[in-house]
Amino acid sequence: MSHDHATVAEEEYLQTIFWLQEAGLPITGANIARAMQLSAPTVHEMVARLENDGYVSRRPDKSWQFTQHGLAHAETIVRRHRLIERFLTDVLDIPWDDVHEQAELMEHAMSPLMEEKMLAAIGDAKTCPHGHPIDPADRIQGVPLGDCAEAAKITVLRFENEAEDLLHYLKDAGVEPGQTGEITAVDEAEITYMSEDGSHTLTRSVAETVSVLAEPSPPPRTALPEQLVLAKERYGR
Repeated sequence: MSHDHATVAEEEYLQTIFWLQEAGLPITGANIARAMQLSAPTVHEMVARLENDGYVSRRPDKSWQFTQHGLAHAETIVRRHRLIERFLTDVLDIPWDDVHEQAELMEHAMSPLMEEKMLAAIGDAKTCPHGHPIDPADRIQGVPLGDCAEAAKITVLRFENEAEDLLHYLKDAGVEPGQTGEITAVDEAEITYMSEDGSHTLTRSVAETVSVLAEPSPPPRTALPEQLVLAKERYGR
């Protein structure tokens, strides 16, 4: 049975499942639980609800996939989330490392009129402040910064992990979507690149979560599931 109106809890799950799909990760209970930092039984119960309401269906390998109805609903939620982030950053002047969680609070109660006004206010902006396309269909394939070699020329596309403390770390390091630069040092612990803004050093675990265009480019690959959630003790600061 297909429901036209998802609950707030269902929308949060649909958004997470969409992000997993964008990153090329299997939509499994384990990956959903890891991304949302919830227990496996809690996730199993909610995904069963999503299936009953017609948003997802189960594959033969026991992973999940969107139904056509579920994908359309998830894209709407994600588009709204990214639009709000851009509005909060560009119009209300809230730093981009503080808008992700605020957008999650606002996205479930946004009216079509408010969405229309926000679109007008952000002008021709095409991405959220973390580099994700407001229209998910416009997503560009990137590679992890952590895979790039010394002397490679890079352009930062986006931050795949939008956990608040990780965004703070990236902002403190001076990393910005759209930034161009050249990798100047690579070792087992860190990767450093130079841009017009100066030198930027990231731990390898964080560099895994930054998508870039690179020349020469390493081969594209699926993100690592363990990079969905990085706590401070894991990314080295």
